[in-house]
Amino acid sequence: MYRRLDDSMGVAGQLMPDELQAIADAGYRTVINNRPDGEEAGQPSTEEMALAAKAAGLDYHAIPMGQAGMTEAMIDGTVKVLRRADGPVLAFCRSGTRSTLLWAVARARLGDAPATLFERAGGAGYDLTPVRSLLTPE
Repeated sequence: MYRRLDDSMGVAGQLMPDELQAIADAGYRTVINNRPDGEEAGQPSTEEMALAAKAAGLDYHAIPMGQAGMTEAMIDGTVKVLRRADGPVLAFCRSGTRSTLLWAVARARLGDAPATLFERAGGAGYDLTPVRSLLTPE
């Protein structure tokens, strides 16, 4: 269902509204939706996911990342959510890759070492090579 990057962060592919209670029961407190609405047929809308998250007692944030890629606003939004989270966070997109990339760049901005981020992402089956240049201070 989901992969842990560390004790405070997990990532997943597309979640469905009826799965959010189980996410809350697993100890997650915040959900980040990194998938834009309408990306794929049958995908629940941001509004549907927000309502289901609220019903499950989860804090919900939509930070969609589409084909155009990552922006400063997405990174800043992710940093803010990670800073304010009151417990573990689960981010999702189609496969978990975009969520992992955004998490890594946000964690780098919060001071995590690139080698640690590569290790954590790799341990969960994700490759941070596409954002390597964003993980190191300029």
